[in-house]
Amino acid sequence: MSAPGQRHRTQDDTVLAAGCVLWRRSPGGGVEVCLVHRPKYDDLSFPKGKLKRGEDPLAAAVREVLEETGHHCAPGRRLPTARYLVEGRPKEVAYWAAEATGGAFEPNDEVDRVLWLAPRPPSYASPSRATASSSRPCSTRSPARFPPPSPRAEPGPPDS
Repeated sequence: MSAPGQRHRTQDDTVLAAGCVLWRRSPGGGVEVCLVHRPKYDDLSFPKGKLKRGEDPLAAAVREVLEETGHHCAPGRRLPTARYLVEGRPKEVAYWAAEATGGAFEPNDEVDRVLWLAPRPPSYASPSRATASSSRPCSTRSPARFPPPSPRAEPGPPDS
């Protein structure tokens, strides 16, 4: 039997994870997507995390959204799986589109702020901003270098 909280891997040692491209309707009638800032890595990414042993990927994605953003969500369409190496080990992240249905961000051990940004056309993306070439669609390095598209941030309290 596995220890409580143990993470799930496949027989070939692939780390399994899941997350969501969390979105909401903006006041102007458009759509905004959520990126989380992880100070440990100084990056921006969609909310995601490793599966616990025996956990369903969709349940893990919803759990990670709540843990990292404080928002509940309604999962929708399954998105492509991201596959890449982390420290030489294969990792697979299953993604879903998910609408934010309520909640509020509180800074936590993994995430110190979230950004809600209007999506940009593919030509706007810069590969040099990504954390790793294999995760470019899902992660952006150094929020200080992220172009200012009038984000509505949900930072932690001023004293955090």
